[in-house]
Amino acid sequence: MSASEALDPLPAAVPVFPLTGAVLFPRGVLPLNIFEPRYLAMVRDAMAATGAANRVIGIIQPRESDNNPPPLYQVGCLGRISDYRETDDGRILIALVGTSRFRVGAELERDTLYRQVMTDYHSFAEDRDEAESLDAATRSAVEDALRPYLDARGLAADWDAVQSADDEALITTLASVLPFEPAEKQALLETVTLPERAMTLAALMSFASGPNSGFGPGFGAGPGRLQ
Repeated sequence: MSASEALDPLPAAVPVFPLTGAVLFPRGVLPLNIFEPRYLAMVRDAMAATGAANRVIGIIQPRESDNNPPPLYQVGCLGRISDYRETDDGRILIALVGTSRFRVGAELERDTLYRQVMTDYHSFAEDRDEAESLDAATRSAVEDALRPYLDARGLAADWDAVQSADDEALITTLASVLPFEPAEKQALLETVTLPERAMTLAALMSFASGPNSGFGPGFGAGPGRLQ
C-alpha cells in the first residue's frame, strides 16, 4: 500500500462479498474469479464509484445458518481492487489488496443485487500503520508448528521461501491459504496484533498436527505443495 493510499479516507458503507472460508488481511492479496451476476454488478459498480468508495469492496464470511441471506460475521476486511480483467466468457478476474478491517454496523436497505453494510474502523486504526515485526521466539514457534502440520496433511513447503519471508507476509499467507475451518479463519482475522495472530496460527497448526503433537486428532492428508 502506498503512503497516499494509507491516508485515503475509508468509506462509511461498502458492498460486501460474503465468502465462506475466505478472509482478507490488511496488506494481504486475495485473487477472485467473479461469475455470479450480482457480484459482477458489484465489481463494476465499485470500479465506477467515486470518492472513498472507488474500487473497494468488503470481504466477509457468512455465518452458518438456514436463513437466506445468512447473517454475517461481525468483522470483515475492506479490499481495494488492484487488478481487473474481463474474460471472453463474461467473468471478471480481480485481485484485492487488504486496506483495513471493519466491524459491521447496520445492513443497508438496497436496490442492488448485492448486500451493503455500514462500517466501523475504529477498532482497527493500526491496520494502515507500518507492518509489525515478530520476536524471534514467536517466529520460531510458527515455523516449528508448520513442519508437523504440513507433514500430517502430506504437504510440502519451499523452506527457503518460508524462512526468507518477512514476518507479516508469512503470517498473512499461512492464515489465508491453510485449510482451517471458517470459525478458525475468523479467529485469525479478529486477532488485534500480528504477534497475537502468529501465536493463534501456531496453536491452530499444532492442534491439527495429530496425535504426535499432543493436541488431538489430525485432519486427513492429501497430496500437494505449499508455495
